[in-house]
Amino acid sequence: MKVYVCSQHVDKAMDVVVDEYGTFPAFEEADISTDCEYCEDNAAYMVANTGSSTI
Repeated sequence: MKVYVCSQHVDKAMDVVVDEYGTFPAFEEADISTDCEYCEDNAAYMVANTGSSTI
């Protein structure tokens, strides 16, 4: 699971990853032009489960 989020929704994305996978998520700045998963702002961060092959 990989989620791109704005700075306002980082906590929400981290909570979702912890709830779904039971592990601390990988977290890094995103250098792409995409929208936040939870609003229409530009995504600033990528949050993913650490076992994901999509990191």
